Amino acid sequence: MLSCLLRGGCSPLLCLWALLLPLVSLHSVNQHGRRSHSAKERPKLLLVSFDGFRWDYIDRVPTLNFHNIIDNGVMVEHVENVYITKTYPNHYSLVTGLYAETHGIVANEMYDPVLNRSFSMETDSVYESRWWEAAVPLWVSIQKAGGRSGAAMWPGSDVKIHGMFPNRYLLYNASVSFETRVERLIEWFSAPKEAAVDFGVLYWEEPDESGHKLGPESTLMDAVIAGIDEKLGFLMNELKKAGLYEKVNLIVTSDHGMTQLSSDKIIELDEYVSRDLYTWVDKSPVVALLPKEGKLDEIYDKLVDVNPNMVVYKKEDIPEHFHYQHNVRIMPILIAAKEGGP
Repeated sequence: MLSCLLRGGCSPLLCLWALLLPLVSLHSVNQHGRRSHSAKERPKLLLVSFDGFRWDYIDRVPTLNFHNIIDNGVMVEHVENVYITKTYPNHYSLVTGLYAETHGIVANEMYDPVLNRSFSMETDSVYESRWWEAAVPLWVSIQKAGGRSGAAMWPGSDVKIHGMFPNRYLLYNASVSFETRVERLIEWFSAPKEAAVDFGVLYWEEPDESGHKLGPESTLMDAVIAGIDEKLGFLMNELKKAGLYEKVNLIVTSDHGMTQLSSDKIIELDEYVSRDLYTWVDKSPVVALLPKEGKLDEIYDKLVDVNPNMVVYKKEDIPEHFHYQHNVRIMPILIAAKEGGP
C-alpha cells in the first residue's frame, strides 16, 4: 500500500492528480471491449475525505492512525483549497482537477441565470445532471477507460454524469455510518476480478458538523478528532482483514479547514441594505447576492466600506488568483467575511 496524507501550499489539484493520473492511463480496452493492461496489474486506489478536517487537528490530540500513515507513507505538508472553501466545490475539484469556475459547482447553493434554476445541497436539485456536466469526474474517466469505480457518499457520485453512475455507489444518506460505508467499499474492492472496483471514493461528514456546532478551538473537538482517528484505524484494519492492505493505495484528505469566530464580528446585512434590492443565493462566510435589475451599483455602494469585517467584490473585481470569475453561476456581488476570532 502507498498511503498519502494531504493536509493544508501546493495546489491540491496538482498533488492529487499527480497520484491519480496513472490510475486512468494504465487502463485500456482491448478489441473485444474487455479491460486490459500492459505490463502491470491495474492499480487500486481509495480516496478518503474527512469533511472540514483542519490541517493542525492531527497534532492536537494523539492520532496514532494518522501518524501511522505519515510514518509509513507520504505526507503533503501544504494543501491550498479552491475558492470558495465549501464542501461541494472542493469535493468536485478533488475528482476533476479543475477550479470551481471551470467545473461549474461554484457553491453549495447556486443560481444559474441561463437555466433559470437554483441548486441547493438541501434539495433534489443536486441530482440534476446539468449542474455537473461541465467537467468529467474521475469515476467517469476511469470507467470510460475500461476500469471500475465505487463511491460511498462522495458529493456528486450518486448523480448520472455524462450518462454514467459509478459502477457501485450508495445514494447519499447522512444516517449511514462510517463503518457501513467502509464495509461496502471493502466488498466492492474484494469482488471477483472482473467485478471488483479499481477506484473508490469515501466521504465522511465529520469533523465539519461538530466544528460548526462547537467551534474548532473548543476543547470538545478533541474527542471528535480522536474519533476520526479511530475511524481511520477501522478502515485500515478492514483493509488488512480483507487482504487488501497491500493492494489498495490510500489517499486521505479534506475539502477545507475551519477558523474560530467571535460574536462581536457577526455581520447583519439587513442593517446596511434592504432585502428588497437583491436575492440571497449563497450563505456565509462567502455570500452571493443577485441584485434586482438596475440595483447592482446601489447595493455595492451601500456595502463596500460599511463593515471592517467583510470584503465586498463586484464579480469582475474578484482577484484573479481566486480563479472565481468566469462562470455565469458566480453572482454579480460576492461578500467574504474576514477571517479572525476574538
